[in-house]
Amino acid sequence: MRIRTGSCLCGAVAYRVEGEPLRTGLCHCADCRKSSGSAFTFFAVWPRQAFSHNGEIATFAGRSFCPVCGGRLFCLRDDEAEVRLGSLDTPPTDFAPSYEVWIKRREPWLHPLPDAGQFAEDAN
Repeated sequence: MRIRTGSCLCGAVAYRVEGEPLRTGLCHCADCRKSSGSAFTFFAVWPRQAFSHNGEIATFAGRSFCPVCGGRLFCLRDDEAEVRLGSLDTPPTDFAPSYEVWIKRREPWLHPLPDAGQFAEDAN
């Protein structure tokens, strides 16, 4: 089983995920823009039992981050862990987004990803 590790910028918080993600996507919503400081967020979702972390985290509106450096890391729910792929220790070059959400807010110069599902808002 493949194990991937990640951490915040300062290293105070570290995490690991086991196996392959359930899904991988891009989000263009206003919350992701504000919290990442970028035009979109690249993320993957694992079953909650495949995720573990150590170090103290802070959480705002369901989004967990390092209280020391502010690095945004993951969103934890009872059944799933959504990981910001930019926080992985090695680049996630083997992941390709299978869907995009909140495309109604996607920058006009960003083109839809080929073969990725497109959702105006959340993919329910």
